[in-house]
Amino acid sequence: MEIELVQLAAGVVSSLIFAASNVPMLAQAAKTKNLKSYSLAQIALSNVGNLVYWVYVVSLPLGPVWFLQAFYTLTMAVMLVLYLHFETCLSWLRALTRQAYATCRV
Repeated sequence: MEIELVQLAAGVVSSLIFAASNVPMLAQAAKTKNLKSYSLAQIALSNVGNLVYWVYVVSLPLGPVWFLQAFYTLTMAVMLVLYLHFETCLSWLRALTRQAYATCRV
């Protein structure tokens, strides 16, 4: 019984460490609104990978891996939304601004 408690504690602690390592990425992306260092393909594949990995996770008993996978899924979903919002909207706005500027110069 004692070994299971040690394993559970290790799972909880490592899950918290892994989750905490993603918080600065999210905070910086939200603060700077600059996601140029990420690619849409990488973020999309991470989201697909998380969804596929859930097929495995649901076969496991409820434990730290559930919370870690939920956090990873939520984190990558937020990154996808931020990427689509900031990179797509900002690039569209930049193109529109360039077009308006060029039109005004004529």
